[in-house]
Amino acid sequence: MKELLRTVVKPLLHHPEELQIEESREGRKIKLEVKVDPDDMGRIIGKGGKRANAIRSVMKAKGTIDGVRIIVDIVE
Repeated sequence: MKELLRTVVKPLLHHPEELQIEESREGRKIKLEVKVDPDDMGRIIGKGGKRANAIRSVMKAKGTIDGVRIIVDIVE
């Protein structure tokens, strides 16, 4: 899951070397916490949160295929 998220997010960033993704699992739930350079926050969230919602939708679809619930949090 972590690698799929990295593949989706990395091309959007001006500072891809600062990308950090933490993964935690609780049963059938996977939480992915995304940390990026403060300059890239707007790029990953997008206007009105549209880009962040699109990223979450992609990850939710993958979770549905794998039979798990995926939560993506974007943190500073």
